[in-house]
Formats: sequence, structure tokens, C-alpha cells
Amino acid sequence: MNSATVRNLLVRGMLAGLAAGVLALIAAYFLGEPNVDKAIGFEDAHAHEHEMEVVSRSLQSTAGLATGVLVYGVAFGGIAALAFCVALGRVGRFGPRATALLLSGCALLTVYVVPFLKYPANPPSVGDPDTIGERTALYFLMMLLSVLLAVGATLLGRRLAPVLGTWWATVAAVAAFAAAIGLAYAFLPAVNEVPVGFPATLLWRFRLSALAVQAVLWGGFGLAFGELAERLLNPRPEPAARRRVVPAAR
Repeated sequence: MNSATVRNLLVRGMLAGLAAGVLALIAAYFLGEPNVDKAIGFEDAHAHEHEMEVVSRSLQSTAGLATGVLVYGVAFGGIAALAFCVALGRVGRFGPRATALLLSGCALLTVYVVPFLKYPANPPSVGDPDTIGERTALYFLMMLLSVLLAVGATLLGRRLAPVLGTWWATVAAVAAFAAAIGLAYAFLPAVNEVPVGFPATLLWRFRLSALAVQAVLWGGFGLAFGELAERLLNPRPEPAARRRVVPAAR
């Protein structure tokens, strides 16, 4: 791809990320925020001292939530668009739409689902404030390992494809990725700081809503960006009725 095409795809990726962020914002507001409110209610009921809010809860659940989700969508949309430029034509004979969906699915898996299964999202009142730095570092370490191992598995699959064929090379790459992730799960320390008496149903619903928001974000991005990339890279021919008729020379 030339630089102009990459630039156009980058812009479209950021726009698609913004559109997907709007969808994720709606999902977060209606699915996630009610669980956050219930978790805050549990925390307030069991707190010995009530701290003064620096930012009001209403502002957090509206403008704060919107800013975080939309900025996240635009930023990761741009990064995913650059990854799309590298992946197109190199991960199989897929068109722009299929490549965008495949890339979105891989991003959801490696960036969120794999770290989530080891260190799932927690609502307010779950987690020791003194260990927040350690927990954050472990989460990002798991995310980094997941991305690097996914890249390594992709390269392994490409190396094995001429020998084993595409199908068995893919199976071997996925198996290697799963085995490496399993070892990472086994060796990295576990974190279990759920307070006594915290409702298990609330914790389950919060984590499911967090996963649903990410699925909406990356699914929406894959569909939107795939369509925009398809129109840029494979423009539809102009209908015959709209073509300008050039008079024949006499």
C-alpha cells in the first residue's frame, strides 16, 4: 500500500472506532452502570468512613464514561487500522471485510478476553486499594504476553503452512498459542480480593456486562471498518446510466 492509502485507512479506522465507541457507550450505560451503582451501594453500606466525592457519580456515569469509551474507541480504531494494513493479503485470501472482522475478533481475544480470563474486571468495592498498582501491572503483563504470543502463533502458522497445509498449520498455531497462554496462567500469580459478603450474582453480572461492552465495541468496529475499507480498496463500478456519454468523433 502507498502512504495515501494507509492514511485514508487510518482515518477510516478512527471514524469506525468512534462509531463503535458510541455503540459500546450505549451498552456500557444500560448494561454496566446499573451494576456499578449496586456495587457502590454495597461499598457505602459497609464502609466505616464515607469519603467526599471529588467527581459526582452522575458526571462519572455520563460525561466521564462517554469520554473514556470514545477516546478508547478512536485510539484502538487507529491502531487496528494500521494492523489491518499489515494483515491484508498476508493472513489468507480474505477481502477487506473478512480481514477486518478477523482482525477485530483476534483483537477482542488477545487484548481483552485472554487477560480477562486470568484477571477479570472488578466492580467498585472489589479489590484492595493497596494492591492496585500490582494488579494493574499484572493485567498489562498478561495483555502484552497475549498479543506477543498471538503474533508468534501467526508467524508459526505461516511457517508450517507449506509443510502441513493451511488447515493443520492453523490447528498447530492455535494449539501452541493455547499451550503458551496456559503456562502463563499457571505461573502468573492469582488475584482474589472479593470482600466477604459481596453478592456473587452482582460480580458475575458486572463481569458479563464488561465482556459484552468489549464485544459490542470490537464487533461494531469490524463491521464498520470492513465496509469503509471495502469501499476504499474495491470501489464499485459506476452504474452505466450515470456514465457520461462521450459523442463519437465524425
